[in-house]
Amino acid sequence: MYFDTHAHLDDQQFREDQPAVLERARTAGVELILNAASDLASSKKTLELTRKYDFVYGAVGIHPHEAKEFQEQDLAQLGELAKQPRIVAIGEIGLDYHYDFSPRETQGRVFREMIRLAQKLRLPIVIHDREAHEDTWRIVQEEKAAEIGGVFHCYSGSWPWAQEIIKQGFYIALGGPVTFKNARKVVEVAQKVPLDVLLLETDCPYLAPVPYRGKRNEPAFLPKVAETIAAIKGISVEEVAAATTANAKKLFSI
Repeated sequence: MYFDTHAHLDDQQFREDQPAVLERARTAGVELILNAASDLASSKKTLELTRKYDFVYGAVGIHPHEAKEFQEQDLAQLGELAKQPRIVAIGEIGLDYHYDFSPRETQGRVFREMIRLAQKLRLPIVIHDREAHEDTWRIVQEEKAAEIGGVFHCYSGSWPWAQEIIKQGFYIALGGPVTFKNARKVVEVAQKVPLDVLLLETDCPYLAPVPYRGKRNEPAFLPKVAETIAAIKGISVEEVAAATTANAKKLFSI
């Protein structure tokens, strides 16, 4: 059994065939999915998904790309959404210095607001960190986010950074990029990360693994990620599936 710990099934790319996508996921052995929101509207759609499908759970929050649109009055609505059954985390939240779609100061402020909301509700966080490792880690430390824990999704940093993250009790999630030919850093992380702190994800519809690279990603492709990690670690894919599913259930209290 696989657990896709990061999907965006509310994305427009799934508008026409969402039920078929979820059926293919179940056929592929993906029996649990966490849908990660990106803004208030996406958070509401995520809640709808959790009510429609009993194997879909949700995270609500503000993605750094959308931080510029965040209004203080949105916080109360997010808080109410986060209290609903099957909403198990605050996410996807963090910093993105690759695109800088929102001003960095705004990203940092909203990231802190989301961590504080998670602390208030005692929920783990799903962290987006792209080319912003030092500032992301500084905010995580200053806000004492380790008290609630969480996962660094689609981890793209170095192994030394990963070691610090793991020491603080956070999980590392790997997805499609671990299958890419030029993915040296993430392959090293996959090789060295302890199995008991590893999660699997697709980040669909983005970052499809080889041999689907360039196509729309979907949860049914998750076994390709697991197979690659198993080969890197020299263990069975069954071990990877079992451990990562157990880890995700523990983190999200499922």
